[in-house]
Amino acid sequence: MRQVVLTCVHLYHFAALIISYVMRMEKEKITRAVLILRRGITTFAKRILSEMANPADATKPRRIVELFEELELLVNITEHIFVPKHVLLSEDEKKTLLAKYKLKETQLPRIQNIDPIARFYGLQKGNVVKIIRPSETAGRYVTYRLVV
Repeated sequence: MRQVVLTCVHLYHFAALIISYVMRMEKEKITRAVLILRRGITTFAKRILSEMANPADATKPRRIVELFEELELLVNITEHIFVPKHVLLSEDEKKTLLAKYKLKETQLPRIQNIDPIARFYGLQKGNVVKIIRPSETAGRYVTYRLVV
C-alpha cells in the first residue's frame, strides 16, 4: 500500500512539473522545447503534451515538446558510421524538388517521425529530408524522404 501511495505522489509531482513547463512556455511564448528525462513519462503527462501539440481551441498556438530519455542521448547517432548525412529541406527547396521530378509529396519514400534520426533533428510531418549516402560506384547517392 505504501509503495502505491509513493508512486502516486511521484506521478503527481511529475505531472505538476510538466504543467509548470507548459505554463512557462505559454508565458515566454515558446512554441518548441526539448525535455530530457531519466526514465519514461506517465500517461497523464503524455496526454498533457498531446493536448499542447494539438489544442482543442484553434486560437491557441501549438506547443511541441520533444521527449528524450537520458540513455538515448549518450551516443550521438549522427556520428555513427552507418547513419548517412540527413539535411532538412526548406519549403522552397521542397517545392523545387517536387517540381523538378514532377512528383507529389505522397510519391516520395517515407521516414517516420518516430525514427531516431527524425527525432534527433526534430522533423515534423510534411518535412522532406535529403539523405546523402556514400556510394562505391557513384561517389555519393542522394535520396529524399517525406516525414510521416
